[in-house]
Amino acid sequence: MNRIQKFFTKIKGLLVHRFFQVLLFIILGLFAYGLMFSNVKPEKVEVELFKPSEQTIRSTKTVEDTYKTEQEKEEISKQVADVYSLKKEYAKNKVDLISSIFDSAIEVNKETDPDKEHDEDGKENKKGTIKTDAQKVSILKEKLTDEVNKNIEESVFLALVQADEDELKIAKDSTITAVNNVMSSRIAASDVENAKKKVVEELGYMSINSDMKKASNSLARTAIIQNVFFDKDKTEEQRRKAVESVEPIRILQGQIIVEENQLVDRDVYRQLELAGFLNTESTIYPYIGLLLFIFLTFAAFYYFFYFSISKKDNKYNQLLIFSLVFILSMATMKTVSILADLKNSNLEYIFPGAMAAMLIKILLNDKLAVAMIILLGSYGTIIFNGDTPGNLDFSMGLYIIFGGLTAIIILSRPNFKSKVLVAGLLLSLINMAFVFSLIFIMDGHYTRMEYLYYAVAAIGSGVGSAVLTMGLLPFFEAGFGILSSIKLIELSNPNHPLLRKILIEAPGTYHHSVMVANLAESACEAIGSNGLLARVGSYYHDIGKTKRPHFFIENQMNVENPHDRLQPETSRDIIIAHAVDGGEMLRSHKFPKEIVDIAEQHHGTTLLKFFYHKAKKQDDATLESAYRYPGPRAKMKEVAVIGIADSVEAAVRSMQHPTPEKIEELVSFIIQDRIQDGQFDECDITMRELSIVKHSLCESLNGIFHSRIEYPEADKLGQKVKE
Repeated sequence: MNRIQKFFTKIKGLLVHRFFQVLLFIILGLFAYGLMFSNVKPEKVEVELFKPSEQTIRSTKTVEDTYKTEQEKEEISKQVADVYSLKKEYAKNKVDLISSIFDSAIEVNKETDPDKEHDEDGKENKKGTIKTDAQKVSILKEKLTDEVNKNIEESVFLALVQADEDELKIAKDSTITAVNNVMSSRIAASDVENAKKKVVEELGYMSINSDMKKASNSLARTAIIQNVFFDKDKTEEQRRKAVESVEPIRILQGQIIVEENQLVDRDVYRQLELAGFLNTESTIYPYIGLLLFIFLTFAAFYYFFYFSISKKDNKYNQLLIFSLVFILSMATMKTVSILADLKNSNLEYIFPGAMAAMLIKILLNDKLAVAMIILLGSYGTIIFNGDTPGNLDFSMGLYIIFGGLTAIIILSRPNFKSKVLVAGLLLSLINMAFVFSLIFIMDGHYTRMEYLYYAVAAIGSGVGSAVLTMGLLPFFEAGFGILSSIKLIELSNPNHPLLRKILIEAPGTYHHSVMVANLAESACEAIGSNGLLARVGSYYHDIGKTKRPHFFIENQMNVENPHDRLQPETSRDIIIAHAVDGGEMLRSHKFPKEIVDIAEQHHGTTLLKFFYHKAKKQDDATLESAYRYPGPRAKMKEVAVIGIADSVEAAVRSMQHPTPEKIEELVSFIIQDRIQDGQFDECDITMRELSIVKHSLCESLNGIFHSRIEYPEADKLGQKVKE
């Protein structure tokens, strides 16, 4: 493992330079491109016209079949009937004409046949000259146009001039009504004769002489004409709308163009050509598209790593872990896809996509875990496109992303980080439900065995992700020196040999460590630091006291304090040694560096005031530096908080009657003393965070050392009161 750590340390040293950072992303991009190259390669098929196809061919894209679309448009256009428009003004014109003819006849009769009057001598006095019928007809024709005269029979004119005014008025009204009724309906060219017969029938009920009736019939028949005509513009408009309503006929992605052993006729051959299967020219567009897609994704991740992570060591560590998990996941994905293609099955659902999310979640953080699973889901749509028309299988991409996000959510719940296998089992059930949801949405028809196969694959994916995560975690932890949450929870187990050693050999120290752990965890979580690291580090921070447990006051139960008989410098050496001894013991048991640092740094370079003042009384020349812990000072916020909690817990426990006011005053004094002593100079903890730590410690201590009710003595009450 040391060799692996040295190798990765060298790699991290190279990543300090921008050139090697860019080079790493280029290598990752080329690796991804190499894995996905074959998945975007255009498919070529061998088919011949009028010969059976050797395979079932599905369209890889959606294209419009322009030939069939035009055929459909022509067919629809032919089905549109000609549009005929009704000329309503024709009826009015004919009614006006008939009315004018009758009015003219009435005028002629008045002008040529006036009433007779007698003068004073009794002789007749005529106002006009009496005309013959022929003259009257001539006068009537002069009142009408030549075109009208041409269309009216001579007998009609004669009947009109011979009739009196009353007959003319009756004939006029009846004829106008009949013509208007008939001309108001649609009359095509083929219906004109029937319409004329109809108007004659309507006039058959007139009570006038036969000559006048014949004249009216003749005029009415003359007035009846075609009033419905072919409308070219409207017909073309209707056909245009019908053509526009035709949806383009498309060859859909996934549609079977020709089945195995089916004859390739001209229509099938044309569709294959449209879908691009007969294109002998090789295209580079899929390869350019893949290259552009990979470039965009890795450019985004490079930007994220370069600008979003501030700590350099952490940045390079995260970059290397992210890269290794990506390579491992992509290689696994490609292997599963090849096996699925060979067996011609949906084996891809067994791909343990959540493994990457679990590893990144545990080793790094949630944001990178989400980014990783989105990246894998995107690439999965390309790699798992074996049985999918086209180059993208979106259902598989959804499956990978959903499973990974589910794993992240499950591991975010309390106590699940230490139960990866349990999380994997829960993920299996959710995966199975998600797979069935995809199947039902796509309305697939499967047998019971196929449903069982999908269920087993989904369960295998969840369990496989958990098993691989547990198997790979130790290698990443050892190779990168990472202290994961799972490792911390493992170290917090009360059955750990060193914790049992503290409990058995130094029970007072064990109780003190648990109290410090409670205080430090709450305070660290309040300022956004690693509360779990603070808790576990507190458990082991005084492990060095197990070498000489009785020299520490918390372990002195009803015994004499040995320091009362020792010289100050001897007591000093014993007390100071527990920090150094603790670090050595933890190193010998292969403990993570963070835990070792907590044991060595929690006292920093603070002064052993009691023994220093004792020595000062004996020898005024005693140097203060001789009674300080060797350090080093706290480098992490967690160490600084544990150091404060360690001093605060011991001080409050020694108080006779702790009150909230006294506790707050004591905590403030200890924090201010450490600030003035420069104990936080090498740590990035801020004054605001120290204020939050103070508030958190006071709350926790008030809950632990709350005031109790002081009951009166039993003999004063006359009864026994138990607290």
